[in-house]
Amino acid sequence: MEPQNVTKPVTEFVLLGFNHSLKIQQFLFAVFFIVYLMTCLGNITILTTVITDYHLHTPMYFFLANLALTDITESTVNTPILLSGLLSQHQTVPYKECFFHIFLFHFIGGAHIFLLAVMAADRYVAIHKPLQYSTIMNRGVCVGLVAGSWAGGFIHSATQLALLLPLHYCGPNTLDNFHCDVPQVLKVACTDTHLTELMMVSNGGLLLVVIFVLLLISYTVILVKIRKQVTKRKHKTLSTCIAQIMAISITFIPGIFVYARPFKTFEQDKVASIFFSVFVPMLNPMVYTLRNTEMKQAIRRLVSRFLFSGERQ
Repeated sequence: MEPQNVTKPVTEFVLLGFNHSLKIQQFLFAVFFIVYLMTCLGNITILTTVITDYHLHTPMYFFLANLALTDITESTVNTPILLSGLLSQHQTVPYKECFFHIFLFHFIGGAHIFLLAVMAADRYVAIHKPLQYSTIMNRGVCVGLVAGSWAGGFIHSATQLALLLPLHYCGPNTLDNFHCDVPQVLKVACTDTHLTELMMVSNGGLLLVVIFVLLLISYTVILVKIRKQVTKRKHKTLSTCIAQIMAISITFIPGIFVYARPFKTFEQDKVASIFFSVFVPMLNPMVYTLRNTEMKQAIRRLVSRFLFSGERQ
């Protein structure tokens, strides 16, 4: 499919994806397909474990289950497009479908970011108000915080779309990425986009920077508080906080690199996009389970119940 002439309105976009040899693209297809399967397996395991194990019916694991849901949906929105592009030289995406993808991607991604902030707030209350924790983080509050995270993601994504849709797109219609995203789509607009870019950075990149800094400050305060504690739960609390610091770092740093600057696209943008939209959803289950004894024990109980029920049948 040839790029459309600059004088014609864009009706579809061409995703350039990866320009490698057939053998390399087949190898990448196998790698990303395995990553996708591991993402689904890991996050579905977390969801199932939290739902079925009453030991994990606590605010922290309720938030973790919702985070796993965002990982599954985000990976499902992006990875199939990546895999499809690896099987073809260039992939075309209709105009409306491209913008719908952008909406879904930023809706889920925004909810994911706000959930990470909620999880940090949950740990802060657990450390600083342990006696009032169950009262403060009651069921209604937890449901409200999760609903607020999804609402925040929706508002963020709707704002992105409201800034993109009024622009006139006349080509060339090539996007140097494996999926439709804001920086690449803005580059094919025929009008002056400087003000739009600044507003996009404020709504996306600046928001990421502010939340990331606040999260780092909150976890620093939490770690200082933990150091002063002399309890049996100190190691467990420390492991949980370290896992969450790792999770926010691998999520925020690539996102800040892509969205927290005016949209001068670099080759590294594609790598960063793949990392936080394909690999991070796979890494989160590992981060939250490898250092979490309670979760590992619950997964063993789930596997045991599954195997035992299979033998009885």
